[in-house]
This record gives sequence, structure tokens and C-alpha cells, in this order.
Amino acid sequence: MDELVSKIAGLGVAGLVLVIVMGFTGFAGAAALTTALAALGGPFGMLGGLAILGILTTLSSAIAKYGVDEIAKSVVQQMLKEGRTRASIIKEINAFPLITDDLRAKLRDFVQHA
Repeated sequence: MDELVSKIAGLGVAGLVLVIVMGFTGFAGAAALTTALAALGGPFGMLGGLAILGILTTLSSAIAKYGVDEIAKSVVQQMLKEGRTRASIIKEINAFPLITDDLRAKLRDFVQHA
């Protein structure tokens, strides 16, 4: 078990996501891997699943390096540079379900003072 855990840890977040999705497939072994990759890839199949895992690896590295707050602020800055209104950005921040109330408040404050 320890050997398996160390191998998954070596894959990082992508490995953890893959193991979780494999658990939901109801299959074992190669069938679970194939099904999980295909499920992650959606209409792009297994190759899309591999691409998604690569993107997750890049995102998780960036989050670990800079932190969620800084990445979120950078995204908001880019939205402002692209000409989006402050009101539309705040509306989107308020509607987004996957962030904490604390981060939501920080982002609203950042938008208002940027």
C-alpha cells in the first residue's frame, strides 16, 4: 500500500484525480484506467483525458507557487484589461459557487480598487 501511495503522490494532483475517477468507473485494472481517461477527456476521449491531467498538473503547480488569491487577482486584472466592466466582474464573482466567502470579498474589494 505504501508503494502505491508513493507512486500516486509522485504524480501529484493529476494522479489523485485519476485515482478518484478510476474509483467511480466500477471497473478494475486497465479497463478502469481507460474508462477514467475517456471520462475526463469527454468528447476528445483518452487523449483529451491525458490533456486534462496535464492541465491539472500545470494549474496545481501554479497554485502551489503563487497561491489561489494571487492567481485569482491576476485573472481579474486580465478581465479588466480586456474591457470587462467592474460590475460584470463583481456579478460573476458573486455567482461563482466554488470559492470561499473570504476570497469572494477579497476579489470584490480588488475589483473596486484596481
